[in-house]
Amino acid sequence: MSEFIKAGVIGHPITHSKSPLIHNYWIKAYGLQGSYEAIDIPPDDLEGGVKRLIDEGYTGFNVTVPHKETALSLCDKVEHNAQAISAVNTVVIEDGKLHGLNTDGFGFLNNIWDTAPDFEFEKKRAVVLGAGGAARAIISGLIGEEIGQIILINRTREKAEKIKDEMGFSSDLIIVGTWELRHQILEGADLLINTTSLGMEGQPALDIDFGALPKKALVNDIVYAPLQTDLLKAAQENGNVAITGIGMLIHQARPAFKEWFGLLPDVTDELRSLVLK
Repeated sequence: MSEFIKAGVIGHPITHSKSPLIHNYWIKAYGLQGSYEAIDIPPDDLEGGVKRLIDEGYTGFNVTVPHKETALSLCDKVEHNAQAISAVNTVVIEDGKLHGLNTDGFGFLNNIWDTAPDFEFEKKRAVVLGAGGAARAIISGLIGEEIGQIILINRTREKAEKIKDEMGFSSDLIIVGTWELRHQILEGADLLINTTSLGMEGQPALDIDFGALPKKALVNDIVYAPLQTDLLKAAQENGNVAITGIGMLIHQARPAFKEWFGLLPDVTDELRSLVLK
């Protein structure tokens, strides 16, 4: 009989997480022996909470807000990509030691390729809205695919400048633009990505004019509640390919699942429907 594998996701709060639904679907679909649960760990108990997971024989865990940055400091080994992003979202436990990874970039890239399989990032121009952890992961993913240029804009310019400085990229590769010029900056873009919370349920709408955006450009909103944001509706009306955020959520889970259970699972229509319920 195969070994029973225990995994989970830590955060605070954590009841909203769809990760248990995704991972338990795969555990069942592939007939594996294991479990995946949501584990609420407050920030002031992070170190003690992680030690309990080690003591209880967990193979690993995902990390969500507010622990993505602080959990990195608890890891004995950190993958280069996660180091560059300054955040981990996946941890593997081996012999009581923590190995930290970040799979958000993988999730972003594979979500794009799901909808536009022939899209090539090399030498293209991407506009990234927002300067949080998701933006860092997406920028890292874009750089890995040899993107030509990234225009990074945020409502607070200083946060965008901080990402550029801390990630150590050359001045011509990442250009920080001003939020006020977000409409004009779209000229010549091949890819527009919204990583802000604008347009999410309960949040203000993202105000942006597509007049300068080329019809060939892809528009990706990492928000998935609602699935069809106003940004994506406007993109479709403008004739652009619109890419929802649900695929990034599911795809980023795949490498983590492989680390713990030994296989890279597929993304099915059934799983997408399940996650969107």
